[in-house]
Amino acid sequence: MIELAFVGCGHIHTPGFVNMLKKRNDVKVKSVWDPMPERSAFRAKDLGATAVTDLKEILKDSSIGGIIVCSETSHHQELVTAAAKAKKNMFVEKPLGMGAKDAQAIAKLIEKAGVIFQTGYFTRSSPQYRFIKKLIDEKALGQITRIRGSNCHSGALGGWFDAKPKDPANDWLWMTDLARSGVGAFGDLGTHLLDVMIWMMGDVDKVTAQIDNGTARYKGCDETGEGLLRFKNGAIGTLAAGWDDLANPMPFLISGTEGHAAIINNQLHLTSKKKPEFDGTAPVRSSEMEASLPHAFELYLDALVGKKVPLVSAKEAAYRSTVMDAMYEGARTGQWVKVK
Repeated sequence: MIELAFVGCGHIHTPGFVNMLKKRNDVKVKSVWDPMPERSAFRAKDLGATAVTDLKEILKDSSIGGIIVCSETSHHQELVTAAAKAKKNMFVEKPLGMGAKDAQAIAKLIEKAGVIFQTGYFTRSSPQYRFIKKLIDEKALGQITRIRGSNCHSGALGGWFDAKPKDPANDWLWMTDLARSGVGAFGDLGTHLLDVMIWMMGDVDKVTAQIDNGTARYKGCDETGEGLLRFKNGAIGTLAAGWDDLANPMPFLISGTEGHAAIINNQLHLTSKKKPEFDGTAPVRSSEMEASLPHAFELYLDALVGKKVPLVSAKEAAYRSTVMDAMYEGARTGQWVKVK
């Protein structure tokens, strides 16, 4: 049985992770810490764990084999610095850092510590995206000319992040405060499809974006945006993300000289000259696709118990933060920004 600890539990994904943990019998949360005592007390009670007021108790506890960092993004650097020094395996919720500089510094600390690391890029586990990645690797779509990702939901329309004074443990308003979150809707949701696009296409040359406050429900925070990317392999990418959409019916499209693939209403449509069995007349059946992988958080837990599973490296996570930071700069300046 691997014992774990939450180090910060303010992220909106925390309840989902708690539910995943409750269903497993090979890991157990021993301790919970958060800067807000009411948060840690609430999660600790739900998990049958102990709420601690001093983070050092967790870092010094040799029985704790891994930590889960679900704090405000502004705390990531200090928490990862302490965890890396203590050689704690860690799951750090995305984005890795507030921007390019600190994300890269965080990644270096993690790599130097030599610990197991994972972040929350769960889209890679989808059988549809895994199948498309395989098609690209096999050149079944030819030379890729353009790729489009979209990740949108109705968070602002539905007031998902509104303050909850009577329920501070489930108050996600900090995610609309750029001083604590680093990004608004475009960075929060867009990073998932950005991860997939870079995973498929490789490094990015330059970017720009248009980012907007949308409904203006959350003052000073972007609620919607559209980015434009030029990959080093020559492909053109577009990325949409926002909290102002009722639905996200077409999350992905990729086009090449020998075929194209699109995910529409959760169905994968494929046409490939090199694979004539896929002529676009019917959606790809699940039996023809790659097997689904567990959620990114589950993969972290699997790695802790000794299973060999694919994880996102700290360097990859930092690079996504770097590219996203450049897109925000492009939006501020109205210029193309080279990705360093």
